[in-house]
Amino acid sequence: MTSLDWFAATLFILCWLGYGPAMEAVGRRWGTLNADMVHIRHAWMAAMTGREVRLLDSQLMGHTINSASFFASTNLLLIAAVAGILFGGESALRGFAAVGAESVSIPLLEAKLALVLVCLARGLMDFIWSIRQMNYTVALIGAAPEIEGKRDRIAFGQATARLLNPALASFSQGVRGYYFALAAATWLFGPLWLAGGVIWAFSLLVWRQQGSPAAKAIRDARGLLDDDM
Repeated sequence: MTSLDWFAATLFILCWLGYGPAMEAVGRRWGTLNADMVHIRHAWMAAMTGREVRLLDSQLMGHTINSASFFASTNLLLIAAVAGILFGGESALRGFAAVGAESVSIPLLEAKLALVLVCLARGLMDFIWSIRQMNYTVALIGAAPEIEGKRDRIAFGQATARLLNPALASFSQGVRGYYFALAAATWLFGPLWLAGGVIWAFSLLVWRQQGSPAAKAIRDARGLLDDDM
């Protein structure tokens, strides 16, 4: 590996692993889309306990679980494709290298493919954990006390939200893995492509959290919900 390769790979690792903590710090100070969604989900679960019929909540959770399952299945197919090349022997690697944009040694090509594979594998683990937590959340929605019950419905709703929020945070982290896997794949074209790709992915994710129309709409919705509480 050249010095440019080491620089680009280090920049990638810093952006990939540092994005989550950085957004948490920004969320505590200025707010982000994900931080605002935490409050909105708390409001959702509090409203859920006040409904006599919770069919809507069940349908929304079912849709979310299906979405996570779709992403997990797609992720698994991508992992199989990349692993097929990486572990397919030297002939598979040389065949793949022949159509690449940059002529590199087999060990370096293995490192590049391994980086893509690690990003996808981490995303798959996030999707699996997200699906499990969402299934636990469905059980809590089903166990929610009736309106006339003696148990504290609001406290139960907040407890359910404390399970739902990590579930959907894992889902978001799994989706984020696609961005960084795509950035990692640009390394096949050279180290400068990797550096540019990870900066692009990081910047795009930050913009979507802070300045996108979706982030602004969620921020406004959170403000309205906070006013009602």
